[in-house]
Amino acid sequence: SLLSNSSATGSIVSGGTEANIIALWAARNRSKIEQGEVIVPVSAHFSFDKACNLLNLKLINVNLNRNFQMDVKAAKKAITPKTVAIVGVAGTTGLGIVDPISELSDLALANDVYLHVDAAFGGFVLPFLGDLGYSHIDFDFKLAGVSSMTVDPHKMGLAPVHAGGILFRDSKLTESISMKVPYLSEGQQKQFSLLGTRSGASAITVWALLKHLGRRGYQSIVKKCLELTLTLANEIQQIADLQLVIKPTMNVIGIKSDTVDVNLVFQELKKRGWGISLFDGYLRIVIMPHTKLENIKNLVADIQEILNFIKSEN
Repeated sequence: SLLSNSSATGSIVSGGTEANIIALWAARNRSKIEQGEVIVPVSAHFSFDKACNLLNLKLINVNLNRNFQMDVKAAKKAITPKTVAIVGVAGTTGLGIVDPISELSDLALANDVYLHVDAAFGGFVLPFLGDLGYSHIDFDFKLAGVSSMTVDPHKMGLAPVHAGGILFRDSKLTESISMKVPYLSEGQQKQFSLLGTRSGASAITVWALLKHLGRRGYQSIVKKCLELTLTLANEIQQIADLQLVIKPTMNVIGIKSDTVDVNLVFQELKKRGWGISLFDGYLRIVIMPHTKLENIKNLVADIQEILNFIKSEN
């Protein structure tokens, strides 16, 4: 199975935000702790701020190690009797970094704490790394401490928005948040999603894509994205004024500079129609399945022109 647990239960939801809220909702209710705490890395998605605000939980941010992963020692120190959950990220928004989920799993088991893995982006990339000759990374239900996962088919799964996904290790974890719904055509049933009325189109689309592409189809897509990512990374390393923030784990690249203001580079790239992101101190580029080698070459050429322009102005 894709995420190492054929008996997992879950739901197609609106996106990663809803999935993360549902996960912390389940963690809170499971713990029965009032005004509990949730430990997250500073690299976690802002949806956890929303979730904690809605659920009356306190967000505990812990720092990253030198590899931009969640510092497990810091997470361990942050655990208190109020801790209801730990969150690890498998594919951070900024750099595509995977936290040490295996170590977090051990930490969660040792302290009987709920572990949620936000693999919204990485969930349709990481399962195929080993198949393609890259280093395999454990991040899913193979690890006994993982209670739930966010995986978004509308990211690297290629499904149209809105198609997020929440998965639980087993149905018992959903009992504390399930509501009886007696009036639907199927008769009395339980639901644990936040939304009531919603389209079934997203679920049908995800099912159709999984059937159509299969494991080999997704392998091919990820292979192409990673090859283009490494091509771009190599090109960036040839430009004197630019550096990689860190070697890419997935199809996400961070670019920084010690000599040029990346804010200026970002503004000039925007003028030329490039859809990239500006983070604190670096540019983020995501190589999605529609990207072509020609796009990479044109991007590199534009970056070089922009750098020459900025330096000439100074």
